[in-house]
Amino acid sequence: MKQLWAPWRMTYIRGESDVPETGCVFCLPPDPQEDERRLILHRGEHAFIIMNKYPYTNGHLMIAPYRHTADPATLDETEALEMHRFLVLAREVLQEVCAPQGFNIGMNLGQIAGAGVADHLHQHLVPRWSGDTNFMPVFSDVRIIPQHLEETYQLMRQAFARRRP
Repeated sequence: MKQLWAPWRMTYIRGESDVPETGCVFCLPPDPQEDERRLILHRGEHAFIIMNKYPYTNGHLMIAPYRHTADPATLDETEALEMHRFLVLAREVLQEVCAPQGFNIGMNLGQIAGAGVADHLHQHLVPRWSGDTNFMPVFSDVRIIPQHLEETYQLMRQAFARRRP
């Protein structure tokens, strides 16, 4: 078995922090003097790009709106557009700097879905390489899917049809 050495993860697991934070870690002060300490890479008008302090892989970035919200449905068009543009920008930068072979992109909405900070929306951009071992090992090829795929498809299709302009 290969060893994965990631000592910074223990701080996260224990709920400790080497830099005491007050309030929401994604609610930034307007002054960028703290950006380096907070690992903020880029600020925009409505959103920003920040490094994950407890990364899954090297280069794990997050994009978040300045506004404190947990629901993507509450983002206005300018916030959503800037977050998307920052996702594209961050991916380009990671491609240049780290040359990953792929990416995981996503959001964990709610604590039960794995959000470590559930009350402030943020999107993850995780670079991936063939053979990287930074995710928990899988012990078997078993997945529990509680609903037949065709049934799920029909429900999703109906929901999308109701939302068409």
